[in-house]
Amino acid sequence: MEVKRDQYLNKLIRRKHNGMIKVVTGLRRCGKSYLLFELFYRSLRESGVPDDHIIKIALDDRANIKYRNPDALYEHLRETIHDTDMYYILLDEVQLVNEFEDVLNSMLHIKNADTFVTGSNAKFLSKDIITEFRGRGDQVHMYPLSFSEFMSAFEGSEEEGWQHYMTYGGMPYIIQCVHHEQKVSYLTDLFSETYIKDVVSRNHIKNPDCLNDLLNIIASSIGSLTNPTKLANTFKTVKHVGIASNTIKEYLDFLSDSFIIEKADRYDVKGKRYIETPAKYYFTDIGLRNARLGFRQNEETHIMENIIYNELRIRDYSVDVGVVNISEPNEKGNYVRKQTEVDFVCNFASSRYYIQSALNVSSAEKMEQEARSLRKIDDSFKKIIVVKDPIIPWRTEDGILIVGIRQFLMNPRGLEEL
Repeated sequence: MEVKRDQYLNKLIRRKHNGMIKVVTGLRRCGKSYLLFELFYRSLRESGVPDDHIIKIALDDRANIKYRNPDALYEHLRETIHDTDMYYILLDEVQLVNEFEDVLNSMLHIKNADTFVTGSNAKFLSKDIITEFRGRGDQVHMYPLSFSEFMSAFEGSEEEGWQHYMTYGGMPYIIQCVHHEQKVSYLTDLFSETYIKDVVSRNHIKNPDCLNDLLNIIASSIGSLTNPTKLANTFKTVKHVGIASNTIKEYLDFLSDSFIIEKADRYDVKGKRYIETPAKYYFTDIGLRNARLGFRQNEETHIMENIIYNELRIRDYSVDVGVVNISEPNEKGNYVRKQTEVDFVCNFASSRYYIQSALNVSSAEKMEQEARSLRKIDDSFKKIIVVKDPIIPWRTEDGILIVGIRQFLMNPRGLEEL
């Protein structure tokens, strides 16, 4: 069954003829090539574009290795454009072309050429696109399958789908795998044979063992605050290895630049400022995280939190970890300043949401624990607690919305509509 990636396809369609280079970024194997060469290509053909006006080149294909030479690629593109009708140029893994920036910037001078490319590393982060493409690069960032996309192709109940998604994540190929052994092997090999080798090779890392150890530490502590200094201390006490905090910071940047993990900064809600350190790191795909740990650490609390983070990013929210400073009396009646946390502060344009992830709020004590920081925020933006079990959404007396995780994930406009 085909998985529709309508969110991303519509973004590409809306960007046609905008005079910019459209750049699809994302983790390798998350579906970028399929989006460009299958879904978008089909959309072009259905809209009446003739096949000879669509130029498709997969640059990671050995058959196209000659086009990794920038001059050969540019000459081929120019020679293929032989009339004044619009041509659509689709290039996959364009970072494999030396001086690709010059080639793509040159294509901007051809008025009847509309260029769409994919890339899988930091060359295609927004801040780099602005520089490399002189402000004429337009990014569409792609993630592995969301839960609703996954369920559109999963043959089973929603509960079964949730268990599979929590375990194996949303890499598209997983849907084709039938047996547990297939899925485990695919995710494990993908990490070791593709992602790690790519990061090590591209960044000339001399000690890949430390990189692997760092990944395992991050995977074991998703949802926990950390920083390079704290991680360096962990290496020293647990691994008995001395590694500089600056080196760890570099490794974290390498992993982020490859879209394997994402960093969530801390934000002081009342003080309206960012706190530089510590921060949280989440895996772009929860199945890859589980594979790093041999599918041994399946704590629902942390997995839920990671999945909610990814869903919010898929929905184009910027996501921070919220800090709410409060003053409360201690046993002696003296007021003590404390820090409480909101799992996610989500922003998009003028909208903001505060979200807590919780397995349940089945007791008064648990509800107080999860709602405490939300109640201390004195603005009117929506405050939400997402719980594990399916429930009829309801609100507390002070307006906090309680909703089940699968209801939240299955409705892409859930935050606005609930």
